[in-house]
Amino acid sequence: MTELNLSKRLRKIASYVPKGAYFADIGTDHAYLSCFICLNDDQAVGIASDVNEGPLLAARKTIQKYNLDHRIDTRLGDGLETIKDEEISLVIIAGMGGSLIKEILDRGKETLNSVNRLILQPNVGEAPLRKWLIQNDYLITSEELIEENGKFYEVIVADQAKERDIFLSEKEIYFGPHLIRENSAIFKKKWLERKGKLTQIIKQMETSEKVSKVKLAEFKRQLKWIEEVLKK
Repeated sequence: MTELNLSKRLRKIASYVPKGAYFADIGTDHAYLSCFICLNDDQAVGIASDVNEGPLLAARKTIQKYNLDHRIDTRLGDGLETIKDEEISLVIIAGMGGSLIKEILDRGKETLNSVNRLILQPNVGEAPLRKWLIQNDYLITSEELIEENGKFYEVIVADQAKERDIFLSEKEIYFGPHLIRENSAIFKKKWLERKGKLTQIIKQMETSEKVSKVKLAEFKRQLKWIEEVLKK
């Protein structure tokens, strides 16, 4: 594989891109991921898209540096609006909040008709994103939990489902259906840290005069779930 200074998080995302993919990297930043994919697969063709001109200029420089102008197109625009119908088969959205990723997918539903795979890496808000995928007939086929520079990142891979009525329990949506089943050491480490933070939040809420009883009850339920998975 051709070397490019890519983070562990982005390398993991790239590992889920099948050979010969026509892909869009939404919110591409410096286009490192797009370049890495194309450098290591001479059949891959990409679109590096960003809503801001600064990152897109940086992306063009990276693409030129690796002589990939003929295989990676750069486009300025918001979300999936830069993509034409049936132009791609795979979408990558990484490094944003889950709510923003969900919003981008929601606004680009028509563009997604020809998309077989979504590779998503939310920085926060994974559960609502999983819920959106299930509600929109995407099957979560793989999940990866990565620790890098003191932070935890979840990579969610979802493919268009052949069957409808996909069901996930609330716990599976919260923890991730594959991650909770694997119950790895890094999974336990992440949720042990989250348990400590959530315990502190609950203590602060219980001593506050103005507190949402609904939110407090929800946090307590989440804490109970975390304690249960940590015992396994």
